[in-house]
Amino acid sequence: MSDLAKKHCKPCEGGVAPLTADQARAMMKGMAPEWTIDGDGKSISRTFSFKNYFETMAFVNASAWISHREDHHPDLEVGYSKCLVRYTTHAIGGLSENDFICAAKIDALMSI
Repeated sequence: MSDLAKKHCKPCEGGVAPLTADQARAMMKGMAPEWTIDGDGKSISRTFSFKNYFETMAFVNASAWISHREDHHPDLEVGYSKCLVRYTTHAIGGLSENDFICAAKIDALMSI
C-alpha cells in the first residue's frame, strides 16, 4: 500500500491553485503505472478490467464506498467488463492531492 492510500482527503471548496504539471508528475511516481495524467493535465484516469458485469459492479460499489468515506468522488464510465475511473478536483478545476489519495485507495482495494 502506498503512503498516499494511508492519508485522508481534506475538504476543498476552491480558492487554492491546482497542482502544477511538475507537482502532478511527482505525485504520479507513487501511483500504479496504469494511472495516467489526461491530456489536459487536469485529471488522472485508469481503466480497470473484469471478467463479467457482476465483478465490474462490485468494483463500482466498493469504489463508491471509498469515495463516500473520503468525500471525494470520481467520474466513472461503466461497461460490461470494465470501468474507467477519472479523478479531478472540480472545485479548483484541476488536480489536488485528494485525487491521488483516492486513486491510491482504489489501487489498495484491487490488491486485496
